[in-house]
Amino acid sequence: MRSWRAISGAGIDGLTLRETPAPVPGPGEVLVAVRAVSLSFRELLVLRGTYVLPVKPDLVPVSDGAGEVVALGPGVQRTRVGDRVIAGLFPSWLDGPFGPEHLPQLGGSLDGMLAELVVLPESALVPVPQHLSFAEAATLPCAAVTAWNALSGVHAGDTVVTLGTGGVSLFAVQFAELLGAQVLATTSAHDKAQRLKALGAHEVLNHRTTPDWPAEVRKSTGGRGADRVVDVVGDLSRSLRAVAVSGQVALVGFVGGDVPAFDPRVLFGTGASVRSIAVGSQAQFQAMNRAIEVNRLRPVVDREFAFEDAVQAFRYYEDEQPLGKVVIMVG
Repeated sequence: MRSWRAISGAGIDGLTLRETPAPVPGPGEVLVAVRAVSLSFRELLVLRGTYVLPVKPDLVPVSDGAGEVVALGPGVQRTRVGDRVIAGLFPSWLDGPFGPEHLPQLGGSLDGMLAELVVLPESALVPVPQHLSFAEAATLPCAAVTAWNALSGVHAGDTVVTLGTGGVSLFAVQFAELLGAQVLATTSAHDKAQRLKALGAHEVLNHRTTPDWPAEVRKSTGGRGADRVVDVVGDLSRSLRAVAVSGQVALVGFVGGDVPAFDPRVLFGTGASVRSIAVGSQAQFQAMNRAIEVNRLRPVVDREFAFEDAVQAFRYYEDEQPLGKVVIMVG
C-alpha cells in the first residue's frame, strides 16, 4: 500500500509518498480502505512543528478520514466488512471528560489517515451518515466534532457568535442554526458573508470594517450579549466583551497565530466562563452524526484533490483560505 509520511517541523516540503506492506488487523481491530481525508488547521501545526501535543517521528499525517472496512481482526463484535466508517481523532476517548489517558491521537502520537489502508480499533469507528459521501464524511472528525462540543448546552432561542469562516466556524453556524439559535457570524469578505447567511447566519459582521464587533453583538442583542461565543482566534478580550453575563466562550484555538494579551480582570467582570475545547468524545461524535443524518445536513467542501496531489492540497489549504473543507480522495 501507499502512504504519505511527514516529519514534524519539516513543513509541507517534508511530505513524502512511500510504499509499504499492507497492515494486518489484530484483536479488536479492523482494516479500513481509506476513501477520503480532509485537512484541518491542526495538520499545518503538525507539519510546522508547533502542535501542542506529542507527534511521533516518521508520521502518517492527517487525523480526519473516512473509508470502507475490508478486513476484521479476531474479536470484532459490531463491525462488518463493507461498513462505511469514520475514525475518531482520539480513539480511546469514548465518553465522559477528557483525560491524559485519551491523549493518543490520529495524525499525532499515532499514525493518521493519509494512507490507502489503515488499521484502527473497532471502538474508534463511527458509521458514516447515510446521505453523506466519503468526501463529506471525511470532514467531520476534527472540525465538526469540535463545533458540536463547543455548542454543548446551547438551546433554541440562544444567541451564538462565530468568528471567521474556517472549518469549525462553518460547522458551528450550521449546528447552531439546526439547534434553533440566533447566529451572528463575523468575516472580512462580502462574498463569504453571503455564504454564511446561506448556511444559517442571521446576521454577519465585517470585523475588518467594524473592528469593535463586540459592540455590534451587544447592539443586536439589546445590550445583553451572546449566550455562546465560539472563539477560534484566541482573542478572549473581545470575545468576553461580546458574551452575556453567565454566558460562555468556547475557546477552540488560535488560527490567527498571534495570541492577544489578556487581562484576567475582564473575565472576572463578565461573570462568564471560558471552556477550552479538545475536539470531542466518540459519544459526542455519534450524537452529532445522528443530528446530521436526521436533519440531512451537508458539510461544506471547497475542493477535492487526488491522493498523488496531497502536497498541492496542503499548499492550497495553507495559501488560499478556502471557504469549506479541502479533501484528498484516496481510493
